[in-house]
Amino acid sequence: MMKFFRKNRLKFVVEKKLRNYLLYAIGEIILVVIGILIALAINNNNQYKATRIKEDIYLNGLKKEFQISKLKLEELIKVNKGNYEGAKSIMAHLSNDTVTLTEKEFSELLYASFALDISFNPNNSLLNEMINSGSLKDISNTQLRIYLTNWVSTLEDIAKQENDLANQRGKVLDMFRNKAYSIRTIFDLSGVSKELDLPLGKRTDGNLKLLKSKEFENNVLMFILTTYTTESYHYLPLMEDLKVILEMLESELNKD
Repeated sequence: MMKFFRKNRLKFVVEKKLRNYLLYAIGEIILVVIGILIALAINNNNQYKATRIKEDIYLNGLKKEFQISKLKLEELIKVNKGNYEGAKSIMAHLSNDTVTLTEKEFSELLYASFALDISFNPNNSLLNEMINSGSLKDISNTQLRIYLTNWVSTLEDIAKQENDLANQRGKVLDMFRNKAYSIRTIFDLSGVSKELDLPLGKRTDGNLKLLKSKEFENNVLMFILTTYTTESYHYLPLMEDLKVILEMLESELNKD
């Protein structure tokens, strides 16, 4: 009988120790899990801060780039507008039956309208680097990422339009490459020769007869059309996109 009680008492002791061990083991597991969760939370928080710092660097850099690009585009629109207005003035004289311009006035109009080629060269160094390295994903604002991606493809369309405009401008200028007309006259009478410290020509060949040329009229008309299209359907919409991007960049930077 005593042997039976001793056996059962030992069983109870073993079972009690087992329960304590299980409780201890479970508690230890819970503590480990809590520790891991805390470590993950700290790590995630540190990663978030690091990503945010990196994003802020990108946002500030992009803001500076787009601000410079905005100034460049504003100046380009101004130059394109001047070319457009000058060419329109020439068209007004092409429509007259009698020539009312002097050779000097015509030279100044020709220089003002066709001397300056235009090409938008935005500051995209950082943006291109981000796209090539896959860092564009670090920009948390999805809509901003879309605008930045579309910006690059829009610039490709702009370049094609500018190439067309350059071709139309070239067709007008090509008319002065033959002996019938004189680039020297334009340089001398518009003041370019003096500005470039070039000697004046010994004789002045007139260009006013161009005002009676149908080929010249056609080329000027095509130049005017392309210039207008470049501003209305390319530069001005591009400026609106640029302003939206700058507003979004500013908004993201002001979040914190």
